[in-house]
Amino acid sequence: MAQTKIAIYPGSFDPITNGHVDLVKRTLGVFDRIVVAIARNPEKDRSLFDLEERLDMIRQVFKGFGNRVQAESFEGLLVQYAKKTGAKVIIRGLRAVSDFEYEFQMAMMNRELAPGIETLYMMTGQDHFYISSRLVKEVVSLGGDISGFVPAIVAKKLKEKF
Repeated sequence: MAQTKIAIYPGSFDPITNGHVDLVKRTLGVFDRIVVAIARNPEKDRSLFDLEERLDMIRQVFKGFGNRVQAESFEGLLVQYAKKTGAKVIIRGLRAVSDFEYEFQMAMMNRELAPGIETLYMMTGQDHFYISSRLVKEVVSLGGDISGFVPAIVAKKLKEKF
């Protein structure tokens, strides 16, 4: 029996955007299962949505994918969580060259901590490279239309928050 290929896609997902969704869908062409993982760090967390709200939105967005996409949270080091889930790959999205330096440092640290776990970079789709959760929150807080940037359920939740 072939081993299930699992990848972890970590992030804050506050909120999940169409760019995140596009990346997960494309990654499913390479992996059997994607774990969309939110790190729990209560001291640093300044999120608009609490952890359960973010997990719920992710689960709703991907409910049509069965068990191929899972939403989970974790504490501690990402590489330790990856080992626990059986994932050998961490997925990271790159929107622009400015993302690369930070992502490169993280990948090298993770490689040092867990040599058997690789980081795979996926370029954000051309329709989504300028979208970030931070910008989406800013636009909606100022009364702008964010319906083209986030899934419908997320747009509804954002409008409720503001």
